Parts: sequence; structure tokens; C-alpha cells
Amino acid sequence: MAQVAPGEHELRRVIDEDREVEGLGEQELLDLYRSMVLLRTYDERSLVYHRQGRIGTYAMFWNHEAMQAGSAHALAREDWIFPSYREGAIGLLRGIPASTILSWWRGHPAGWWNPAEHNVASICVPIATHVPHAAGFAWGKKLKGEKTVAIVYFGDGATSEGAFHEGANLAAVMQAPLVLFCNNNQWAISTPLSAQTHAEALVDKAAGYGIPGIRVDGGDVLAVFEATREAVERARRGGGPTFIESVSYRAAPHGTADDPRAYIDLERVEQEKRNECLGRYERYLRKLGVLGDDLEASIKADALEVMRAGIAAAEAEPDPDVGLVFEHAYANPPASFAAELAELRRILGSESA
Repeated sequence: MAQVAPGEHELRRVIDEDREVEGLGEQELLDLYRSMVLLRTYDERSLVYHRQGRIGTYAMFWNHEAMQAGSAHALAREDWIFPSYREGAIGLLRGIPASTILSWWRGHPAGWWNPAEHNVASICVPIATHVPHAAGFAWGKKLKGEKTVAIVYFGDGATSEGAFHEGANLAAVMQAPLVLFCNNNQWAISTPLSAQTHAEALVDKAAGYGIPGIRVDGGDVLAVFEATREAVERARRGGGPTFIESVSYRAAPHGTADDPRAYIDLERVEQEKRNECLGRYERYLRKLGVLGDDLEASIKADALEVMRAGIAAAEAEPDPDVGLVFEHAYANPPASFAAELAELRRILGSESA
């Protein structure tokens, strides 16, 4: 495993240092907490949803909520989010209904949204291919003279892909207002970080593009917020992109199709579970006197109700017409499509009879 060097490779922290972040009052602290609870509830209920056979393969993000909420809260409403599949639910923080995101995981057309309505791009499943998209989008906003900033999320494995290099380099050369947010949970499915890079830390890659880099404790929501806010402010001033390496450890499988027991450090997983990000933040808020039992219970009940309503709404959607599979496959469909669609309708009709 790549070693963490002292000095510049130390992780930025707030909670463990028992300090406060400038500009965050009681309301802002609780807003962060509500977002983390909503994301945690979404993730836990979605896993149950999968185990009940009601959605297909699902990519969990348990213990990544601090990274998602902390960074998203550092953005302005006009800023854009480019998520990977690990940030599948981050649109909840921008007002995308839970039913829409659940429908996305169900493969239902109701799971698609107009990105311009929420400034959230479509969820990207291919690794790193959305990094050039985000870089080009941010550059376009700069060319228009706008102050919009974009943030693009990706995992440590994405930094080994050519698309990441192309996007990061383009953003750097054009000084695009982009935050490159790397969730380094130290595993690209079963590939450890040590098998991906000889660098002591992924943040070192920023120097190769001539851009600033920040290394932060990914389990500390306040440290993530602070680091992202700095990067966003720099980008908005015209200072170009920033690479943020948010360090965590994957405490859940890569996805529901993965059994990590064959490769992951199980003792480390248990350590991370005992110090997971939501519990860390709860203890911090209680120490400040901001969070009590009644408020915690109320916030968690509200999040659970959002999910219950979202599941009900998603499952109330009528089955999509099978013609959608054919209608959007080609601009000029082959002549055989009409006969093939008719045959498919016949087969499905006979099965339901």
C-alpha cells in the first residue's frame, strides 16, 4: 500500500482537531447533518431494496456520505455536479426526487432527469469518461464569462484511466473552473492503490498538471467542506482547477455483485465501521450542544419517510413500452427493427396471457 508521507501528505482534518469552520453556524451544521442522514438512509434502504429483488445491481456508498455532503454544500446553486455511480444519490441534495434516482437503478425511463433543471449531470458508470465532459463544460462556462464552477467525482481507480488524464490536463491548460474530486477509498473493485500507482499519494498527480492539490480526511464532513470551498472559491476567481484527494477506506463491498472478503483488509473494515463518518459528525455536534436525542430522531424519521415515499412512487410507475429499446438505438434504424419489435411484443404478450 502506498505510504503517507509527513508534511504535505498529512490529511486535513477539522473534527479530530476539535476546531470549527468559519462561516458555518448552527443552521449550516445541521443542514450538513440532514444531508448526511438522507444519503445514509437512501443507501441503507437501497441495499434492502436490492436484496428484495426490487432493483438490480447497486453500488453502495456507505461511509462516503461525508465526502458527498461536505463537497456539495460548498457549491453555489448555479454550480454543476458531475457524479459517478458512487454518487448516485447526490442529486437528492439538489432536489431530485428519491423516486427518480430509484427509478434510475431500476432501469426505468422515469429515472432520467433534465440535467439543466438541477445542475446535476447524468450518473456516469464508465470509469472516468465524465472527467473530460466536466472539464469541457467548465471551460465553456469560462468562455461565456460566467462564474459557474463544476465539480466532478471519481474514484482512485479513475486516476489510472486515460480519460482522467485528458480531462485533468485540458482543465489545467484552459484554467477551467473545475474541482477534480477523487474519492480515494483505496480499492478499485479488488485492485489496491499500490497496484495502481507508485506515487506516495494521489494528490501528487496534481503537480503533473500544474494545479493545486489538497489531501483531506474523507470521513470528516467539515474538512471536506472546507477544502472544497477553497477550491470552489479559487475556481470562481479565475484560479483554475484544483485536485482534491479525499482519503477513506471502503467499508462496504464495491457493489452488490462483489464479495470483498477475498481481498480486503477485514480488520481495517471493522475499524472504519467503528469510526464511520456519520457517527463521527454526530458526536461532534453533540459536543457542541447542537444535536440532541429528539432532534436526531426527528431528522432520521424525516429521511426514512422520504425514502418510503420515494419507493412507493418509483414502484407506481407503469412499465415502460418495450419500443423504447428500439426507438433510441439508431438515428436511422435498420429495416429489420419493425419486425423484431413486433416479434418481441408477440412474445411478451403470450407470456402475460
